Amino acid sequence: MRLKKHTAKSSTAAYIELLKPNIMSLVLVTTVLGYYLGGDGIDSFLRLFITLLGTALTAGGAGALNHYLERDADKLMQRTKNRPIPSGLIAPGNAIVFGIILVLIGTIILVTQINLLTGFLSILTAFLYVLVYTPLKKITWLNTSIGSIPGALPPMGGWAAATGNIETGAWILFAIMFLWQHPHFYAIAWMCKDDYARANFKMLPVIEPDGKRTMRQIFWHLTLLVPVSVLPYVEGSSGLIYAVGVIFLTGTFLISALPLAREKSVQSARLLLKSSVIYLPLLLILIVVDKVL
Repeated sequence: MRLKKHTAKSSTAAYIELLKPNIMSLVLVTTVLGYYLGGDGIDSFLRLFITLLGTALTAGGAGALNHYLERDADKLMQRTKNRPIPSGLIAPGNAIVFGIILVLIGTIILVTQINLLTGFLSILTAFLYVLVYTPLKKITWLNTSIGSIPGALPPMGGWAAATGNIETGAWILFAIMFLWQHPHFYAIAWMCKDDYARANFKMLPVIEPDGKRTMRQIFWHLTLLVPVSVLPYVEGSSGLIYAVGVIFLTGTFLISALPLAREKSVQSARLLLKSSVIYLPLLLILIVVDKVL
């Protein structure tokens, strides 16, 4: 897995890049997770589609606003200097208007077609991501933990869309996502620490180059993820197949971090990043298989 550095080939491709499709795909996967578990299956594919549409628009709008706010920092980093705004493909003013419109349309769709709670969680996610997490990247290394809060809200939105409320299972999904994001984003931060340093982002690998605290954060959250990931079985929303499968899945995720702890290399960080990316789709598959069998 390589982090994108290319320049978009057209204005359409540039606007799509503003949406941060990689992040959006993770948001949609976790929204489906919440919807499926909250509704004990999928009772209406149309309702799920509308939920995903509104969520995608809001998440994409937040991504565009993040591009706007970080446009100056993006010019300084090798992996981001060819993004649509720094490369001149999209004017900053167009990006911010595009982002605001998408956030508003997505929220309106969720509020009017799904329910108020789902719309609120979606706009709250966008607010925390754009106006809290993004500025904190210049202030404190704790931005990763604080930024994990909006990153953990989409499954709660999916749950709310299916049920109209937030129950214990939704909070368990929130906890799983909150813990999962730490190894995921610390792996990226380790791979890109030189870039982050150029942009004056206060990422943990930047302010503490030897990596000891970064490794502690990774393993602390991965270790906690093992018992927390079993809670759907304890709570009763998932069965034994899920419990056995998730222990194996999360244990493998934890093991994938061992090379990074030993070598502290970009290659080993990339291995951890790959493991984190495949974890969520496999978790969704595991939940579906458990329900079906």
